[in-house]
Amino acid sequence: MFNPEAKLVSELFNESKLNMAATRDGYGKGLVEAGEKDERVVVLCADLTESTRSLWFQEKFPERFIEMGVAEQNMATVAAGLANYGKIPFISSYAAFNPGRNNEQIRTTICINNVPVKIGGAHAGISVGPDGATHQALEDIALMRVLPRMTVLVPCDAIEAQKATVAAAFIPGPVYIRFGREKSPVFTTKDTPFQIGRAEIFRKGSPSNSSGRLSPQVAIIGCGMLLRNALLAAEELSKEGVEAMVINNHTVKPMDNETIIKAAKETGAVVTVEEHQINGGLGSVVAEVLAKNYPVPQEFIGVQDRFGESGEPWELVEKFGMGVVDIKEAVRKVVKRKP
Repeated sequence: MFNPEAKLVSELFNESKLNMAATRDGYGKGLVEAGEKDERVVVLCADLTESTRSLWFQEKFPERFIEMGVAEQNMATVAAGLANYGKIPFISSYAAFNPGRNNEQIRTTICINNVPVKIGGAHAGISVGPDGATHQALEDIALMRVLPRMTVLVPCDAIEAQKATVAAAFIPGPVYIRFGREKSPVFTTKDTPFQIGRAEIFRKGSPSNSSGRLSPQVAIIGCGMLLRNALLAAEELSKEGVEAMVINNHTVKPMDNETIIKAAKETGAVVTVEEHQINGGLGSVVAEVLAKNYPVPQEFIGVQDRFGESGEPWELVEKFGMGVVDIKEAVRKVVKRKP
């Protein structure tokens, strides 16, 4: 098991020791790696080859790359046809347009036919920054997770994004992979476990020495680059005597129900953290799982039913209530709500 106490605590808080890379870089590297493993892998892009890092695949395998132009809907249907004839297509564009613009084509030509098209949604979340509300996809997880047969992956850093991309190529059916534009800390390694459909406990929390009570007192369940904020919040809360488990829930669908339910039983409270609308995203999935199996108090960190705006990426994360301070406050609030 990945042990953040061994690696992260020494480096997670020291920006000078952390490598910075966008999760889109992991997607680009993953495309090349998947292409090297299987000649059936092809990549289609909607006039955004450099931005989505599809360019790296194009340079390595030009004969297996198709530039579709600004035509996401056409791209989805062409990919469905290729998949129906044995290819493993990846379609790449900004998440605001893929799956935002071509949602109907994804539903009808890809999911209903259950063909293995892999959808790369770039520049997702508020951290797109200056591009503003039109390009800040905050609804994409909700759109994709409600589609039958769709797998939804939200990697936490560039290394995990590469693993997710390669893994997506070799599972049946359609997959949505969400990744971002802004450079973010790389805090996993090549040895960090990754398996589609399995959540990973990145921080267990420590047994309490007072009152005979066992901790952790709360489980923070996150996905995407905000998982680092969750880990930072957990370390700071530990100094206040509040112990938190932190779970990397990179697979939003299919959800690892067993790990989520077990965490709720162990801690009695949950905080979800995502760079997405709180309606319909990771928090909603966790709430659905717990409502049916083991209800506990829950708080939601994410975008609170509003559109984005232009600004510097990390300033927007703070303004929209997704920073370390906000996660700590949500933890304190949910712990007080425990029976």
